[in-house]
Order: sequence, then C-alpha cells, then structure tokens
Amino acid sequence: MAWQSALAIYLLFWVFAMFLVLPFGVRTTHEAGEPPVPGQADSAPSGFRFGRMAWRTTIVATILFALFYLNFVFGWVTADMLDFYR
Repeated sequence: MAWQSALAIYLLFWVFAMFLVLPFGVRTTHEAGEPPVPGQADSAPSGFRFGRMAWRTTIVATILFALFYLNFVFGWVTADMLDFYR
C-alpha cells in the first residue's frame, strides 16, 4: 500500500472516529450549572474542548487504522469471505 493511500484511509478513519467520540464527555449548560446564552439550544454543549476531542479521536482512529492495516497485511478477512450471494 502506498503511503498516500494509507494517509487517505487514516484520515477517513479519523473523521469517522470524530463522529464516534463526539457525544462522549459533553455536558450541557444546564448540567454544568451555567446560565444559558439567549437563543442557545438546550442541548448545546458547555465549554466545548476541541483539543480533548481531537486527542480522543486520534487514539480511536489510530487503533482502528492499525486493525485495518494488520488485516491488509495478514488477510484475516478478505472480499471472498464477505461474498454471501454465491
């Protein structure tokens, strides 16, 4: 696998992992005990920390990509194994 392909696949895993990690550890303004901003949705996060979310996303994406790459190298699951309509 070329390094450009590996990088592109890793970035796809990173974006996917961001959506997996996003809902964890988020507190609303009501839960945080802060006054709501006028016009703000009740479910809006309070004190959103992008750095922490990016760090968690990177960890999850790296683990998922490592599993993907190991499967690519060792061939644990192939396309022939997933062809259920033969």
